[in-house]
Amino acid sequence: MRASAFFISTLREAPADAEVISHRLMVRAGMIKKLAAGIYSYLPVGLRSIRKIENIIREEMNRAGAIELLMPVVQPAELWMESGRWFKMGPELARLRDRHERDFIIQPTSEEVIADIVREQVKSYKQLPVNFYHIQTKFRDERRPRFGLMRGREFTMKDAYSFDRDDASGMASYRAMYEAYERIFARMGLRFRAVAADTGNIGGQASHEFQVIADTGEDAIAYCPTSEYAANIEMAEAMPLIAGRQPPADALRKVPTPGRERCEDVAELLGLSLERTVKSIVLAVDRTDSAGRVTGSEIWLLLIRGDHELNEVKAGKLAGLRDGYRFATEAEIRTAFGCRPGYLGPIGTRQRVKVIADRTVANMSDFVCGANEEDFHLAGVNWVRDLPEPDQVADLRNVVAGDPSPDGKGVLAIQRGIEVGHVFAGLPYAESMRLTFTDEGGQQSPVVMGCYGIGVTRLLGAAIEQNHDERGIIWPQPIAPFSLVICPVNYRQSEAVRQVADRLHEELESAGVDVIIDDRGERPGSMFADWELIGVPHRLTIGERGLKSGQVEYADRRSLQATAVAVSDAAGLVAQKIAAGCP
Repeated sequence: MRASAFFISTLREAPADAEVISHRLMVRAGMIKKLAAGIYSYLPVGLRSIRKIENIIREEMNRAGAIELLMPVVQPAELWMESGRWFKMGPELARLRDRHERDFIIQPTSEEVIADIVREQVKSYKQLPVNFYHIQTKFRDERRPRFGLMRGREFTMKDAYSFDRDDASGMASYRAMYEAYERIFARMGLRFRAVAADTGNIGGQASHEFQVIADTGEDAIAYCPTSEYAANIEMAEAMPLIAGRQPPADALRKVPTPGRERCEDVAELLGLSLERTVKSIVLAVDRTDSAGRVTGSEIWLLLIRGDHELNEVKAGKLAGLRDGYRFATEAEIRTAFGCRPGYLGPIGTRQRVKVIADRTVANMSDFVCGANEEDFHLAGVNWVRDLPEPDQVADLRNVVAGDPSPDGKGVLAIQRGIEVGHVFAGLPYAESMRLTFTDEGGQQSPVVMGCYGIGVTRLLGAAIEQNHDERGIIWPQPIAPFSLVICPVNYRQSEAVRQVADRLHEELESAGVDVIIDDRGERPGSMFADWELIGVPHRLTIGERGLKSGQVEYADRRSLQATAVAVSDAAGLVAQKIAAGCP
């Protein structure tokens, strides 16, 4: 490849709306161009990396036994109504009508379509197991698209779907995909973790996310450095921090706390540690009649320690809340507690509320909570003596660094990650869309379905967030737009430089090296800056001074340390480094 015949469009400055480093560098390196909010054109440099990512994915999916097909971007609404997601998904689902007033969606994913294919085409146990995948454009109408390709509206995703005859076979398919994902991200040269995760809107029985480790990641990962435990913070189990409840040592008393609505302020006023306080969170569950009309609401009081934060995913899994809840309005709070938020607690409510205590709170003694009276709190509160046992004890909070690991093998640490892959087992679509097969006995049995996604274009951003410096991108070699750039100094003025550069370019290209020669005639500083910004892993620099002693310079993008190499050895050295995966 010759730069003069390619399209290179680097920029000195990033646009003002580029918030994260990957967005800034992709725009500056001429990889993407914004068309609309969350929608980008992929320019030639960026598309080369995307194609390399896709090739790795295809090779490993095929190796794992998956079969590629291609499903449409536009899908009929009837399938989504059948699965229930037409009603369940909100404005993120882009809906449209054709000229005949028929409803369609722009697919965010393809469970419904693949389920329709399988129920029509797969009839017998002899056709199972089977796993289909495709790499296709997706669209999700994000409320606030941001971070470039990291949180865009239109993107490319690989999604795969497995179909099995029973749970054991389904989990074997799940494990095969899990292992394929490990190989995919390892081949891309990324540092990643597989973590237990919530099934979310997809549904299912088991779920793991694959997170690329990066300080700028949106997700928090809890892991144990001394064991294999790792989970998304939404799923990480919070163990009780108090082994057992101690008998009361303080008398119950009402203390004035004027203007102190936050646990931090109350603890400071009373000279107590924040760990002695309890935070009250009020939820409401609406009751509806047969026509779906709201007829009333049930009030829930969730209690967590003052230094902890509510985990809404965990709360949403509680019986009674899993079908939907909301945060109570101030009017509902005043009716139930006789007080405005900031001074709420479980003692002396005006109406019956359901009290759920976090595991740690359930073991606390002599704690501080709201008195249900403005400007007052209760101190020396104890279960049984001062208030009944909670209706339920549950894991309600986010874990924090230093918590005991749920596997009992150490303590937890927290790091940030970018989700680039997600695998699910036991999806509900087989039931909702009536997927069955005929077993050996001639009976109809339900199909077991799994789902497996990889954010292809998101991987570009994730890789850059993990690999960059002040000069630009540092691509892992397997997904770099080019493996090697030849930078001839004074290419158009020096016959000697041009001859050696062209010969090396031809030799390396013939050997299968993904090489580009910069024959644009740019000044050395500008030429080097372009390729350091674009992030090509290997560079050969050819100049008249070095050629006088029969040498060229080799440098890798990560260290940028130049090494003199004999012209006769240059092609072999680069080919060797590329084959070895260096740097």
